[in-house]
Amino acid sequence: MRIIGYRALTTVQEWGRPVGDANGVYPKGVVTIPLVVVDTDEGISGVGIGPHVELDSIFAAIDGQDPRGVTALYDRMLRQTFKAGHAGVVFGAIGAIDTALWDIKAKALGQPLWRLLGGLDRRVTAYASGLDIALTDDELAVAYQAYAERGLRAAKLKGGLDVERDRQRLTLVRDVLTLAGNDIRPGLMLDANEAWSRKQAVRHVCELEQTLDLIWVEEPVRRWDAEGLAMVGRGIRASVATGENLTGLEQFRPLLAAGAVDIVQTAAVWGVTHFLRVAALAHAHDLPVSPIGNMPIGLLHAATSVPNHLASELQDLSPPVGLSLDLSIEDGGFTLGDSPGVGIQVDEDTIAACRLPADISASGSPNIRPEHAGRRLLAATNHVAQTGAAKAY
Repeated sequence: MRIIGYRALTTVQEWGRPVGDANGVYPKGVVTIPLVVVDTDEGISGVGIGPHVELDSIFAAIDGQDPRGVTALYDRMLRQTFKAGHAGVVFGAIGAIDTALWDIKAKALGQPLWRLLGGLDRRVTAYASGLDIALTDDELAVAYQAYAERGLRAAKLKGGLDVERDRQRLTLVRDVLTLAGNDIRPGLMLDANEAWSRKQAVRHVCELEQTLDLIWVEEPVRRWDAEGLAMVGRGIRASVATGENLTGLEQFRPLLAAGAVDIVQTAAVWGVTHFLRVAALAHAHDLPVSPIGNMPIGLLHAATSVPNHLASELQDLSPPVGLSLDLSIEDGGFTLGDSPGVGIQVDEDTIAACRLPADISASGSPNIRPEHAGRRLLAATNHVAQTGAAKAY
């Protein structure tokens, strides 16, 4: 079997409501989802999710190779980007191809990926994550009620701009999940998306912890700030979660050495091989791992095979346009199916017909760091906190 080509596709996730975080909001709730399809000479194709940056250059490292040598090909792709570097979106393109290769390998063997990787239990524990900073209280309650009806009893909210607003929203979601769970104590997490300085993070979380019990606080300061993350961890009761924006084992090493992370995260777009390597590194430090991202289906399969998986992020309850997934969401988790590979079916005609947002990277989106992030000395107003367009005070 040989790799003969690839196709780059782009579909959308249609949330039907605004989505975003402390850095900004997509008001129409339409987010692009880039896909890479890798083709072979035996008619087996694999699907991965991730950016389309430098694809021709990266693909040159695997063109004509046997796709079943996935981990060796992963390292070839890393070497291919040696001079310019593989951080950021380039790492995502490598991850997309990597997941597609795992998909091909499992399909060639007629097995679901979770079985091929050595998983025994196809169920993967999940927590709800609604990208919800722009929602009103009523909208927030409706959103998390839908998660609760699927059995989820843990939720991660976006916040970090207004401590009292965060307290109100976390309390509301706690009550929704408690009622749905017959008074079972729910788990709560808060994601600041790198919006705070070190002192802001400690002050904000300590204020919340006067009335709330948080499992973790995610990305309280910049992703690479090992000293700062460790300082925050020492100053609060909650665990510190980070890693979704780290691209390569070398970026995790200083954080682990500094004791700066309690929950090790990896993003779905970075690929299966990266997740497996990070999970092994975290396990060596007695730390749990948690996959992050929209539709992390490749990492869900991989999560079944590692001993330190904690819980995986569940964002939208519906798949992106033109994709169908062989999994179900029930009893508080994902249940993977028996389809060979990762279980993604792609309807390319439907994807070709879907309308892409005119300018997904426009100013104000969550992908652009606000000018005053990390320099807000006081809480923003509720209006500003909900739009994510906060100013310094």
